Amino acid sequence: MSKLKVFCFGFGQVAESFANKLIQEKKIFDLSITSRQETHQIEFNRIKINSYQFTNKKFDNSITAKLQEADCVLISIPPIEGKDIVANFLNTNQKNITNCKWITYLSATSVYGDHKGNWVNENSTTKPTSANGLSRLEAEKTWISLSNKKNYPLQIFRLAGIYSNEFNILKRLKTGSVQIVDKKNHFFSRIHIEDIANILFKSLDNFKSNEIYNICDDKPAPQSEVAAYGAKLLKLEKLNPVKLEEIESEMLLNFYKDSKKVDNKKMKSFFKYKLKYPTYVEGLDYIFDNSI
Repeated sequence: MSKLKVFCFGFGQVAESFANKLIQEKKIFDLSITSRQETHQIEFNRIKINSYQFTNKKFDNSITAKLQEADCVLISIPPIEGKDIVANFLNTNQKNITNCKWITYLSATSVYGDHKGNWVNENSTTKPTSANGLSRLEAEKTWISLSNKKNYPLQIFRLAGIYSNEFNILKRLKTGSVQIVDKKNHFFSRIHIEDIANILFKSLDNFKSNEIYNICDDKPAPQSEVAAYGAKLLKLEKLNPVKLEEIESEMLLNFYKDSKKVDNKKMKSFFKYKLKYPTYVEGLDYIFDNSI
């Protein structure tokens, strides 16, 4: 069995979860990652990994050689000042990536903007309202243009709101750091991080270039509904929602600007994937039973 050579721009929770999935599936692989720090070596689940410095101002020259060897490249670094620094780096510094069969750019469902609580799919109009959504859409366009120019094997995953055993509404409810807003017809889609990792893994053997997929579960739901279910699991008193006009956090206001239900049929059909956590109910039940 040949060794899979994986290069991750950024090593946040999704990239870590993907690496864990490769370990779990007993894949023989070599992993290189980037961080903002000086180039160094880290240990991840008893595997030694080279972490190369990469910022919008400075990068380790060794990255170009590592990318030449890479079979697959995962990009999880968000846009910086509205620009995708990885795409810009590849356009300027990487003549070609000859070995690569798989490039995945992790985008976000914020590119759809507000659809008044209606369903959206990959062909729906993108009309982002937030700075994050605008920069994500611009990054997608940059990646598609770069892919066409250099014939890259590119897929784009539009991720819904990510939750995990470490980061979830149950923990926020326990610490009292959840602010529930009273807004009718506000729908938001979610995805458990394990499902993201599973789909990334499946896509290694089932890949089609220049495709976009929504990565989300089956049940878009108001935040208040999810919080109420979490409170019930934790046996907390009834939550008191606040009015939208009382919110001071700009990030939270942006979150409540957009209401949409994100369709995942293309993801499930193409990857022949059955979600481990099809709704927030299964996800929160698992977290409650195993992590809280």
